[in-house]
Parts: sequence; structure tokens; C-alpha cells
Amino acid sequence: MSTPRPTADRDAPSVPTASQITADSAPRRTWLAAERTYLAWIRTALGALGMALAVGRLLPALVDVSHVAFGLLGAGYGVFGLLLIALAAYRSRGVGAALAAQRPLPGHAWTISLVTAFAMVLGILTVVLVLVEV
Repeated sequence: MSTPRPTADRDAPSVPTASQITADSAPRRTWLAAERTYLAWIRTALGALGMALAVGRLLPALVDVSHVAFGLLGAGYGVFGLLLIALAAYRSRGVGAALAAQRPLPGHAWTISLVTAFAMVLGILTVVLVLVEV
């Protein structure tokens, strides 16, 4: 004969079993990780757009430097930010479709190469421009 559980235990949420955790949480964690990755791309893009404003407009206004050179560099950061937003959307759609279809996630090595090359060019131009203007 089983003893009745106290009322507080009956109202408490049930603890998921190991099979429920394994079956349900992995896809959920993967979706959430993909969402965090998308948001990281967007944060980086917003940072690049902020850099565009700072380098292209604010710096020449505060310091006696070439407005044209820093304006072009700022425009480069702006294009980089827009590129990141476009790539984030492209990647997010591909990952979402793969997760929904339970296929392997797409590997877009070219996106990483493109972002790296663009960032390296902007970094080199920034260093050169700063050294020339000093």
C-alpha cells in the first residue's frame, strides 16, 4: 500500500527524465546557440558601424587630420558593418534550415575568409593612416 504524497509535492513541477533531457534539450541548445551566434554577428556589425562614425566623422572633427583619408577609412568600416549584417542573415537562414530539416549545419568557410580578409585590410589601413598622420 502506497502512502499518499504531501500536497506540496503534488503541485511541484515534475523533474524531466534522462531520456526527455537528451531528446529535448540538444536541439533546443543548438537553436539557442545559433541564435547567440547570429546576435554576436549583429553586435560586431554594430561595432563596425560605430567605428565608421568615429573614424569617418568624429576623429577628423576633433583632431587636425585629413578628412578625406579618414572619411574613406570610415566608409570602409561602414561597408564592413553592412557586410557582416548580410552575412549574419545568410548564415542564420542556412543554419535554421539545416536545423529544421535535421541536416548537418552548413560550413561556409568562404564567409570566415571574407570577413577575415576585410578586417585585416581595414586594420592595416588604420595602422598605416595613424602612422602617416602622426
